[in-house]
Amino acid sequence: MPYNDLRDWIASLDRAGELKKIQTEVDPILEIAEITDRVSKKKPAGPALLFQNVKGHLGAQVLINQFGSPRRMNMALEVNSLDEVANRIRAFMDVKSPQGFLDKMKMLPQLAEMGKFFPKEVSAGPCKEVIHKDKFSLNQFPILQCWPRDAGRFITLPCVITRDPKTGKRNVGTYRLQVHDDKTLGAHWQRQKVAAEHYRELLRRGAGKGAAVDIMARTSGGSVLAENLPSGKMEVAVAIGTDPALTFSSIVPAPPDVEEYIIAGFLRQKPVELVKCETVDLEVPANAEIILEGYVNLDELRTEGPFGDHTGFYSLEDLYPVLHLSCITHRKDPIYSTTIVGKPPMEDAYMGKAVERIFLPLMKLTIPELVDVNLPFEGVFHNLMLISIRKSYPGQARKVMNAVWSLGQAMFTKCVIVVDEDVNVHDIGEVTLKVLNNIDPERDIQFTLGPVDSLDHASRLPNYGSKMGIDATRKWPSEGFTRPWPDEILMDEKTKTLVDGKWKELSKELGI
Repeated sequence: MPYNDLRDWIASLDRAGELKKIQTEVDPILEIAEITDRVSKKKPAGPALLFQNVKGHLGAQVLINQFGSPRRMNMALEVNSLDEVANRIRAFMDVKSPQGFLDKMKMLPQLAEMGKFFPKEVSAGPCKEVIHKDKFSLNQFPILQCWPRDAGRFITLPCVITRDPKTGKRNVGTYRLQVHDDKTLGAHWQRQKVAAEHYRELLRRGAGKGAAVDIMARTSGGSVLAENLPSGKMEVAVAIGTDPALTFSSIVPAPPDVEEYIIAGFLRQKPVELVKCETVDLEVPANAEIILEGYVNLDELRTEGPFGDHTGFYSLEDLYPVLHLSCITHRKDPIYSTTIVGKPPMEDAYMGKAVERIFLPLMKLTIPELVDVNLPFEGVFHNLMLISIRKSYPGQARKVMNAVWSLGQAMFTKCVIVVDEDVNVHDIGEVTLKVLNNIDPERDIQFTLGPVDSLDHASRLPNYGSKMGIDATRKWPSEGFTRPWPDEILMDEKTKTLVDGKWKELSKELGI
């Protein structure tokens, strides 16, 4: 059965021995982050943590590191292996158009199953147990400051809900929110994110049809009214503490036309229950712990950051929209769900790995020769992608590089390394050996210019820079390589079988 809410998920973690409840008093300013950083970097990965004695917040509880291990990531999606989810996606993609009445009848059960994924609107939910429309403050929640040079406290695991002005479809994304004061937050949606496009569309409408409007109009620091931006408002809601499938769905690189509520329904095999907000025209998860409602003024930007990010460096300060709160609703005694990012491995690394595994079938739709992909933790998911391909024509590795740079969030990948299908991309030692042996640097490395991640501090300009591709596949005569390509050193099967028969006895003698 799917987890109904965060509390159901916490109980499951507790039963599985994957949760530690901490009674020692801890400070939400830096101390919780330092404890969690140490736990997350243990080998094997440490447990989820539920802090129950938070300084300055009597009775509050803070959940962190809930996704911080391969086992917990599987538990969150209720599978034994992430391949189970990938196989379900693959099965839906393999559906063929029905050719006759019998084929249509056979599809009915599958169509009925698809109906389970769509969100269900309800009249009320636990997130409305307490409603504050007048006197409220963000200070009532134990919001963390994670790193010493952070600009302040940040909400780091929110589900930020916006609506597409053109289609009316909702988007749920995880964008950090800096606490400016009791009732305002800095909305850090990067230029290439869906919420940023919703914002830009409203700007275009205010500035006139076809206007080219940059979400980050460059002005001096501090709180500003950008003179070149039209007035108006964009409604926003924020859910904190949702069931794990919905929290995970908010980080996946879904196509803009597919609502994350539907993805969550697919993952949990049960629709997400939604309830109307009190002060904005948006629907939010009925079972969430905390809901923030409000709006951003289209003509208001304010300095946000710096922030200790998943790259292991502080992302620099920049101008972002300001979210003004109009209402806060929450459950009685709400549990504050959060995360910390920094030098990997951390909780977000395991979430990223899950995205890699689950969405591999979708990547293969666009890149059919693709065999496997690895986004190493140390590459922080946009600096390095290792790809193995089934090569069948000259120049194919370069075609694959360009295909990756055209795929949604994969466009930010700084380095793409392509190897042959017999290379295990998850064995870094094998990849290193094959790549360094197979390349002629001048011939096999190519550079291109394009959009880069906003967190890339090394690029020549913010959001724009170079990317590198390495063709480490075996070179063919049709690619201009006329020298013999040597065979790899491998023992013959007869000898391996002979030694296999003696290995038990040899192991005792060798002491291994």
